[in-house]
Amino acid sequence: MSDSEKDELINAQKQVIGILFEVIKRLQANNDLDEEYFQIIANGEKNDVRTKEILDERTENAKIVGRLLEKLET
Repeated sequence: MSDSEKDELINAQKQVIGILFEVIKRLQANNDLDEEYFQIIANGEKNDVRTKEILDERTENAKIVGRLLEKLET
């Protein structure tokens, strides 16, 4: 394996690690949002603004995770 091929492989591995890190970060953020959402619901709080923000942020995180995983397929 030539040096340039090794460099390409290392760069590809770095990109995969970066993508996986971001996926994990987004999924963890959604877990945290889920916890907050369920606390709001369980406490019977009427906080429509925050629950909408949580749902919107979860949706955005899910879309980003989907796009990142598609990058790994290529």
